[in-house]
Amino acid sequence: MYERPSVIERAVTPRGEIQLQRRGEHYEVISNGCFLMATYNGESERALVDLALRRHPGIRRVLVGGLGVGYTLRAALDAPGVERVTVVEIEPKVVEWNRGPLAEVNGRALEDPRTRLVVDDLARFLLGRPEPYDLVALDTDNGPEWTVFAGNQRLWSPEGLERLNRWLAPGGVLAFWSANPAPAFEALLRRRYREVAACAVGAALSDIDDVVYLARGPAGPADLEAPEPSC
Repeated sequence: MYERPSVIERAVTPRGEIQLQRRGEHYEVISNGCFLMATYNGESERALVDLALRRHPGIRRVLVGGLGVGYTLRAALDAPGVERVTVVEIEPKVVEWNRGPLAEVNGRALEDPRTRLVVDDLARFLLGRPEPYDLVALDTDNGPEWTVFAGNQRLWSPEGLERLNRWLAPGGVLAFWSANPAPAFEALLRRRYREVAACAVGAALSDIDDVVYLARGPAGPADLEAPEPSC
């Protein structure tokens, strides 16, 4: 895994430089010199869907914020009963790579007829006319406390949560991916939602676990002593 990577493509975009490289049998995406995603650490990306299904087994419609290497999208498509998955991705190059070298990695998820791709900034997309989704999963940037793009921080703000809530169907689940524990964000979730869980998922090549945060239902006074949902 530590062999020298070979660059497949490097491009300059409105958000800076983005690069796809291959290291052995795996692919990595580097944005402005910062590691963004790879194909060897997809367990936590898939867990966004798998952990949500434990709380809401009747998920039919899923909104995914961030295409990445397609692991979250693939997991949503593979979930029993899922009828539609909308994935919002800001970077056209990531979309292009998912139709090219990464297609075999995620089982050609973009070609599935249930997939609806929207190439847009997620924060801007959320301002549109909402549709009801049983699961809204954010696999965006590196999480609330380690962002490559500062503008993404609004997605994990109180305002961002309000925008996300508009897109949730009754009983729906919010799921957030983070490259590391984010105590301030977890505290924000606990103030706003009845059910909150922080689930550590082991990360490849790292001593720090990825974390999947799950939230469901508006909080009320009776929830202050509610039992902690398990992962």
